[in-house]
Amino acid sequence: MAGGPVLQGSRRTSMYIAFSPTRPRWHLIASEPDRTFMSRIVCKFGGTSVADIDRIQATADRVKSIVDEGNQVAVVVSAMSGTTDQLISWTREIAAVHDAREYDVVLASGEQVTIGLLALALQSLGVSARSWLGWQLPIRTDGAHSSALIQDFSADGPAACLDKHEVAIVAGFQGIGPDGRLTTLGRGGSDLTAVALAAALGADRCDIFTDVDGVYTADPRIVAKARKLDKITYEEMLEMASQGAKVLQTRSVELAMTQRVRLQVRSSFNDTSGTFVVDEDEILEQEVVSGIAYSRDEAKITLLNVADRPGVAARVFGPLANAAVNVDMIVQSASEDGGSTDITFTLDRAHLDKALSVLEQEKSAIGHGGALADSNVVKVSVIGVGMRSHAGVAARMFETLAERGINILVISTSEIKVSVLIEEEYAELALRALHSAYGLDAI
Repeated sequence: MAGGPVLQGSRRTSMYIAFSPTRPRWHLIASEPDRTFMSRIVCKFGGTSVADIDRIQATADRVKSIVDEGNQVAVVVSAMSGTTDQLISWTREIAAVHDAREYDVVLASGEQVTIGLLALALQSLGVSARSWLGWQLPIRTDGAHSSALIQDFSADGPAACLDKHEVAIVAGFQGIGPDGRLTTLGRGGSDLTAVALAAALGADRCDIFTDVDGVYTADPRIVAKARKLDKITYEEMLEMASQGAKVLQTRSVELAMTQRVRLQVRSSFNDTSGTFVVDEDEILEQEVVSGIAYSRDEAKITLLNVADRPGVAARVFGPLANAAVNVDMIVQSASEDGGSTDITFTLDRAHLDKALSVLEQEKSAIGHGGALADSNVVKVSVIGVGMRSHAGVAARMFETLAERGINILVISTSEIKVSVLIEEEYAELALRALHSAYGLDAI
């Protein structure tokens, strides 16, 4: 059954999501139909939207206004701003090396507070509301604590709430593992909860309320002429999220794309429309480049004098994979004599020390002549589905950077993206120059 709303006449079918271990994708299974209504909307509010009591009350006002328009509304909320960081700090203060299961119990408590407070705020406004914890639905996950994957998502309880004209408020970021223990979905996991709930409910759309009013062509804090996009494709948003844009969690965009959940990124602090994340065929004329993304969370390692023979790359990257170090861009220099070569790759800056430790432990097995590390780098990416049908995008990027005297350290490409690694000091200059070079500046 395809994702998205399922209509039977004027009646919507409530749904749940299951994950088949023998078929690695999400699929939807229909349950009993519910009554007619105007629209079914899932709203997700992040930590800044529920940062304190005043913000929670303002969020309740926003939800009430959506309900008053005749919509069925389900809400997913994060912990209050700063709460998760505080909980992490307390956990590490108690035990630097801790039980991941108890770590998740602590972290999941933040969302429990928020859903209860929001339910009370709505009730004080005369809006019926019911809160739901992840285990009460249940949201079933695998056992990977702090980065669990959703395997089954039942929305029968929230669907019943909506049919009774109640607002269903679901705790984001959390689920229940195969052993009955609480699990968490990783940073940004509330976005994932919201998209999964929207898919399970067959919602008309999922609104992600945040502290920005949409998706911009570049970071407006750096590029003054950046402009808000009315629409962006799932693929472009996925690339932007994975290349450093902090608007949406990458996994949530992947799920929205596979289930065709219509997303809207909009501000918690005003009523203006945001940016819709949609299928490519909803955008009549594609820009060649839709945006410029960047990531400062990068590091570079160069392995020197690695033997240039089959199997060496596996001996380098296999141990890193086993240590849960994710490698991104890889370049191997040419070997003139066929004897030795250098291998350069990028990774998350937070994993740099771990990676260097692994490479030192495997030095004799790999046979490298030492590792050079550099954390003063930034990755800049040019993204756009229009690149599929237009030549010269990469050439323009390289020419623009060369004109500013910016040296390119590593290059990687995909069908709709060109990424380069440059020295960190040139990040802002590169972003502004590329934004202008591709005609993205606001008029």
